[in-house]
Amino acid sequence: MATPENKLAFDDGWQYSPAPESTDHVRIKKKYDLFIGGDFVKPEKGRYFDTINPATEEVISRVALAADADVDKAVKAARKAYPGWSRMKAAERGKYIYRIARILQERSREFAAIESLDGGKPIRESRDVDVPLAAAHFFYYAGWADKLEYAFPGRNVKPLGVAGQIIPWNFPLLMAAWKIAPALACGNTVVIKPAETTPLTAMKLAEVIADAGLPPGVVNIITGAGETGAAIVNHPGVDKIAFTGSTSVGRIIQKALAGTRKHYTLELGGKAANIIFADAAIDQAVEGIVNGIFFNQGHVCCAGSRLFVQESVADRVIQKLKDRMETLIVGDPLDKNTDIGAINSQEQLATIRSYLKVGQDEGGEMFQSSCRIPKKGYWCRPTIFTGVSQSNRVVQEEIFGPVLAIQTFRTYNEAISKANNTPYGLSGGIWTDKGSKIFKMTQSVRAGVVWANTFNKFDPTSPFGGYKESGVGREGGLHGLDAYLKLEA
Repeated sequence: MATPENKLAFDDGWQYSPAPESTDHVRIKKKYDLFIGGDFVKPEKGRYFDTINPATEEVISRVALAADADVDKAVKAARKAYPGWSRMKAAERGKYIYRIARILQERSREFAAIESLDGGKPIRESRDVDVPLAAAHFFYYAGWADKLEYAFPGRNVKPLGVAGQIIPWNFPLLMAAWKIAPALACGNTVVIKPAETTPLTAMKLAEVIADAGLPPGVVNIITGAGETGAAIVNHPGVDKIAFTGSTSVGRIIQKALAGTRKHYTLELGGKAANIIFADAAIDQAVEGIVNGIFFNQGHVCCAGSRLFVQESVADRVIQKLKDRMETLIVGDPLDKNTDIGAINSQEQLATIRSYLKVGQDEGGEMFQSSCRIPKKGYWCRPTIFTGVSQSNRVVQEEIFGPVLAIQTFRTYNEAISKANNTPYGLSGGIWTDKGSKIFKMTQSVRAGVVWANTFNKFDPTSPFGGYKESGVGREGGLHGLDAYLKLEA
């Protein structure tokens, strides 16, 4: 078992924490102000809030709480910067974005450690997935900045203006890259708000943006809670809203934007089906199941949280899955051996626990690994439910934790029927050795992204987004550019 042993010390206004697998140090300020107009400025009302290490329940730093006046200041800074940025030679814009990507690479270990400290995810995931993929998105869109006419031949391309962006707590740095990079490449300026439980990598990114020399006001980063996000959505100076988060909040935003001329993209919740056929490579599929649901503690909108296994191999798959779960290490996110880190917040842990009770009350059979977990911090053992039906809440509702609901199927048509019996449509997975079955299934599963013989694989060139209650629009690839442009004939 890995236990939290990393301590924070204060010195001259900075906190220091050991970087993973080295004696390097990570600098975290004791207090972060708002990044507006190229400078760090104090919030108008002088209010700050704590950001907590979920593995230790200790305060890492204090972060500014933006009020409506701060949002207005940030939007005005973005509007002031917009004419110069949008008219700048596209190749020059690309150089700035490329510079951000390079600095991210150079400081990758620091970003990885901060992401794990603030969010609770294992350092292996922050180091090997989140930070490299964030840099890759900046690299990718830097390359498109001066090639927009080739991306949309025969169309007159124009930026939208000021983009208001709201990102979630499960992939703070990566979601910031997904949104900022294409917006800048298209000539827009940005006001972005990270989630209140994970603001630190966004504030560290503000330092990178300043070091990269972007003109003041091109990117403004403000911190706060739901009211701050609402102020961005409702501000008349914002031309486009990009939101990633829960379906319930997405509905509120969509209603708020109705009747306005604001563009918007919404990447919302999911309840992905992961379908295992009898002819699949079982051991490989079991690893895919583990990655699909336990990656980032299940804090993934496209997590494979519904498992459908063909009856003839169900007992074998479930037993292998249980055996594999017993090997997973739950503990200190900064330990390179950790497989499952801390739940992001006390509130989210309470939500997960309520679903564990609901699953049992509805007749599901719950299995959790026997691993020990630290006494302090927010932790949940990897969990599966068997003996559940399509009507059970653990099957239908997004839990956003390391909890998997398992059902069986006999035929192809039954698998499709069960997979599509959900209000969500973000992602899915298929495991089989038959290529024809893969092509048929991917056309039948009503989801924006469907993986075959793998799960949770991302690339900046590929669009990502969902159907039904999983959102509106796409991010990534050329679709990610389209979302930040006016395309005229």
